[in-house]
Amino acid sequence: MLRALRAGQGIVAGRVIIDCAGLQKTFMSTGATAPFKLLVTRRIPEVALKKLSETPGIVYDLFDKADVAIPPEEFRARARGVDGMLVMLTDKVNQEIIQAAGPNLKIVSTMSVGYNHIDVQALSRANILLGYTPDCLTETTADTTVALMLVTARKIEQALQAVRNGTWGTWDPLWMCGKDVHSSTVGIVGCGRIGQAVARRLKTLQAFGCDVLYSGPNKKEEADKLGCRYVSEEELLRSRARVYKDHDEIRRTRGYFGRDKFRQMKETAIFINATRGEAVVQDDLVEALKDGTIAGAGLDVTMPEPLPVDHPLLFLPNCVVFPHIGSASVPTREKMACMAVDNIIQYVLNR
Repeated sequence: MLRALRAGQGIVAGRVIIDCAGLQKTFMSTGATAPFKLLVTRRIPEVALKKLSETPGIVYDLFDKADVAIPPEEFRARARGVDGMLVMLTDKVNQEIIQAAGPNLKIVSTMSVGYNHIDVQALSRANILLGYTPDCLTETTADTTVALMLVTARKIEQALQAVRNGTWGTWDPLWMCGKDVHSSTVGIVGCGRIGQAVARRLKTLQAFGCDVLYSGPNKKEEADKLGCRYVSEEELLRSRARVYKDHDEIRRTRGYFGRDKFRQMKETAIFINATRGEAVVQDDLVEALKDGTIAGAGLDVTMPEPLPVDHPLLFLPNCVVFPHIGSASVPTREKMACMAVDNIIQYVLNR
């Protein structure tokens, strides 16, 4: 999706520059429109790179690594003179990068649903289009959210550690007893697309048969059709619910879950966050987990990422941390990459 903002192949020092189908030479010799120069800041799935290579008029410069983000200095250097960028959520696209790119930059496409890593106002001032990938990771992230809920509630991580470190002894009727997810009450704060997908998985009687509550600015027709109950946020937090946060608007929800919210929850509550790490005051969460204000937490997003190995959250037995794998399935990542590429192709073919 494009968002309009108004107000031959060679390898050189680890970088791959691809002249798609030899088109650069063709353009230069015929006097046709100059090729569109694109910077791709990470190796993405081959199916998406193939689409770029097969599109006439695009020449792309690929930072050919998948497990390392492009260094800021290299990002600035390779951005000079490009017409477009295909970036990841790890890449900070700010005024400095835009200035480094220069006046040719017309579009930035990010392989992500969120774009809080991009200075939207700076793009707007420069009349640069923003492309992102909405709706493509909803179902996969909902799967991960339910998995996180199960792992946290049933003490799966502690159980696996016991197997590996030799503390698994004879059968004990009281050992590793967690909380049931089936037939429990689940509260969704801000029931957006992912929250509704989570509700579908948990509400169905043939699955978990949970009593699902949700809060937010407005009632959601799909949630109501599932039999979910719309309540005030205060009622939701004070219920016996496992609380899942599904706020999408990062600027409005930064630091939203802090000491006051945790103290409203029951001591049996489990807090789940698989959307935005910035929405949680992590020091307050550590305190709530240590003093028993809430029973546990499952996180797929943190601040910062990756979380330092000595962070207090990683030493709490009632906290499970996933390394931001919400959308990490092969089909979903391929779909995200292709959507990000399609944003570029759509612009190039219609310019």
